[in-house]
Amino acid sequence: MAAGLRDQGLAHLDLDVLAWTRTNPPERMSINQSYEKIQNFIKENDEWVVEGCYTDLLELVKPFANEAIFLNLPVHLCQKNARNRAWEPHKYESKKAQDDNLTMLIDWIAEYMLRNDSLSYSAHNALYEGFQGKKTAILCNRQPYHPENNN
Repeated sequence: MAAGLRDQGLAHLDLDVLAWTRTNPPERMSINQSYEKIQNFIKENDEWVVEGCYTDLLELVKPFANEAIFLNLPVHLCQKNARNRAWEPHKYESKKAQDDNLTMLIDWIAEYMLRNDSLSYSAHNALYEGFQGKKTAILCNRQPYHPENNN
């Protein structure tokens, strides 16, 4: 979905890039470093879309956002999407490296409804419910998003 909005001319920020250091093994970047990068992105772009599941980072974006789109899919659809995702060269050196991580990702997605961290359903739902601007929840893969029709 974010890629489609990017194709409509919106600048795109993938929070995966800001959440982790480029070390082996990766470690979470400090919230201050992430915040600085988010601020720079927002200052450099008038119209933008931010993609990611990091509620702690999304809370930093929220004061500047006028719309929230919650991709609220059932776990089995999230897992299906993970299995079918295209190579993300900004995150992985190769498609094989990305696919080597797939089992871990599928297992992580399976725990989504059970976790109580900033990457959980409960955190995402609370963020969405507390958002004061225009909100849209996407509940299935084929549900169209039409910005002009949503409130």
